[in-house]
Amino acid sequence: MIIQMGRILIIEDEEKIARFVELELIHEGYEVEKSYNGRDGLKLFEAHPFDLVLLDIMLPGLNGIEVLRRIRQFSDVPVILLTARDAVVDKVTGLDGGADDYITKPFAIEELLARIRVALRKKSGSNTSGSSDRLKAGTLELDPMKREVRVRGSLVNLTKKEFDLLHYLLENKNIVLSRETILEKIWGYDFSGGTNAVDVYVRYLRAKIEEPFDEKFIHTVRGVGYVIKDEE
Repeated sequence: MIIQMGRILIIEDEEKIARFVELELIHEGYEVEKSYNGRDGLKLFEAHPFDLVLLDIMLPGLNGIEVLRRIRQFSDVPVILLTARDAVVDKVTGLDGGADDYITKPFAIEELLARIRVALRKKSGSNTSGSSDRLKAGTLELDPMKREVRVRGSLVNLTKKEFDLLHYLLENKNIVLSRETILEKIWGYDFSGGTNAVDVYVRYLRAKIEEPFDEKFIHTVRGVGYVIKDEE
């Protein structure tokens, strides 16, 4: 007997790839729907509940980045990008747009299945263990439920990854977190982009929550990683 493990939407214009992934997911116990273009895929997502989306970037009708942008306007369901393009700019664009992970074609199905499990575990954990308590450090305040960040009362707009990174740092206030630990927690243990992704996103955060307010929240521990400290 196949145990249903969740509903996955595949939006992929290469029909052979979509069918292959569909069969593998069904074998693993997932319920699967698929679409071969961005516009129809978005309509399918809007009409039915899904636990995860596998989304190609290069799509007819509506490209994957635009589909992702529209999904993120009303849903935080995990999205894994599938693409033959491996340029860093494409990865950054996808992650900034709210993608949870990124895998480059051709890929091993075992790796894709592992990334799906990680994304679903993260989503399940955030639903069951999330706290409505606001997190604070000095004039910095983060509301996990509203997904809002304020400095000195002023609202700061962050991308999904920037928010997740700041949330994790604040949850572990006064604890030095290594780049490897942060990378595994925020990007997943099998993310192939390297630990420099952490440094890049810390720079993004500093440019938004520190520099405009002449504040210092995120401290670098040379050779190790980062920490947010209580005010001394």
